[in-house]
Amino acid sequence: MHFPARRLIASLFLVVVAPAAVASSFSFSEEEEKQKAASAPRKGGGGGVPAACRESLKDRKVMVVVGQRRGNSTDAQQSSYGSHFSAINKRLKKFGFNTYTQEEITAQIAQAEIDAYFRNDPDAAINASKKMGADFILRGVISSRSAINPVLRIPEVYVSMGFTLTAADGKTISDVGASAESYSGTDTLGMALTLINEQADGVVARLANDYCRHAAPAKPKTR
Repeated sequence: MHFPARRLIASLFLVVVAPAAVASSFSFSEEEEKQKAASAPRKGGGGGVPAACRESLKDRKVMVVVGQRRGNSTDAQQSSYGSHFSAINKRLKKFGFNTYTQEEITAQIAQAEIDAYFRNDPDAAINASKKMGADFILRGVISSRSAINPVLRIPEVYVSMGFTLTAADGKTISDVGASAESYSGTDTLGMALTLINEQADGVVARLANDYCRHAAPAKPKTR
């Protein structure tokens, strides 16, 4: 039996919720709807990203890698996350980032290096950036946990994604998270894809704005 999810929860780090049609497995409270409408980026407006900063992003390339936390390790076999990769890339392009295809990444970067990067090996990140000629690496990590709902006494699945944007030198530019809960069963990857489609616009807007504040080239001084 399928039960629709109670609500979509923005994580502590997520300050903007993407404007998207709500999937059948999610529902928003009235207050969450109001907050969503107030904070969502306007169509074509770049989510509040300054025009000058958006222009600077056109000359920068970002490499996206996705993994899923499984116990004490991470499954980073990129072929498992094609749909997630495409959904994230689509949002990055919308905000002005240049991206690589998944085929370009896996042709240049060995799986061992990707695995090391997901183990927080900074050298692996730097080596991967050099091989691809990437200015940034965006890492998305899917996590989940299950519990029994105390009222309905049925399994409840909580899915979250953490996004970390790093520079070519391994320096972290931004960390953004998003999360959701559902009664839909154990399809973690399916729920993660829904989560991306629901919240990725807001996540990428936050990443881009963090880049603008902390890593964008300084404007030349005018005399």
